[in-house]
Amino acid sequence: MKVVNDLLDYNNLKIVQDDNYFNFSLDSVLLPNFVKLNKNTKKILDLGTGNAPIPMILSTMTNAEIYGVELQKEIYELAVESLKINKLENRINLINDNIKNLDKYFEPNSFDVIVSNPPYFKYSEKSNINETIQKTIARHEKEITLSELVSIAKKYLDNNGTFAIVHRTDRLIEIIEEFRKNNIEPKRIRLIYPKEGEESNMVLIEGRKNGNIGLKILPPLIAHNKNGDYTDEVKNMFKERGR
Repeated sequence: MKVVNDLLDYNNLKIVQDDNYFNFSLDSVLLPNFVKLNKNTKKILDLGTGNAPIPMILSTMTNAEIYGVELQKEIYELAVESLKINKLENRINLINDNIKNLDKYFEPNSFDVIVSNPPYFKYSEKSNINETIQKTIARHEKEITLSELVSIAKKYLDNNGTFAIVHRTDRLIEIIEEFRKNNIEPKRIRLIYPKEGEESNMVLIEGRKNGNIGLKILPPLIAHNKNGDYTDEVKNMFKERGR
């Protein structure tokens, strides 16, 4: 069922969602709060934008031109509706197509920053999947693999451009290998922990195209207190910050 929800405390932004599809999660809040933006950030691309939570959050942090690409028409239409409700059609540009077709829209080396909250799980015909095709595509690498995603990011990033993703910690080594294979040098990593004392289940990683060697491991990010509430750091990410 389609509903209109508040997008946290971001300047009264609204987001259109449908329980039949894959709704945005905490990951889509952590990533835009992690990636580094600066005055030279003029053009941003979100690969697999879903119903566009990441571009909408980024629009509160920067005046850069923002693009989002979403394969699934049903979810793309939710994103379009969200932009209209929030009057963001002139700030965020949405494309309904496969990420592999970006050459129809952009020249190589076009973006200063590329972000993605991609499918986390590998896919095969033997995968045990009991969900809608929309959720399968959002969660599993059915339409695009991690290797393909990083290769595409390399192609469309400008020299020294930034690529940042949120992913599962158990694939961190693979992510680093794919980054370096594509000349995206890992620069910042932050491990996410569900609660203090538990193992990390998610990771934020940012790399720079043709960047110099030099990796920073940031302090751990604890998502929840022992009582299940979000930590103060996460709660602060739910609030709009100045550009």
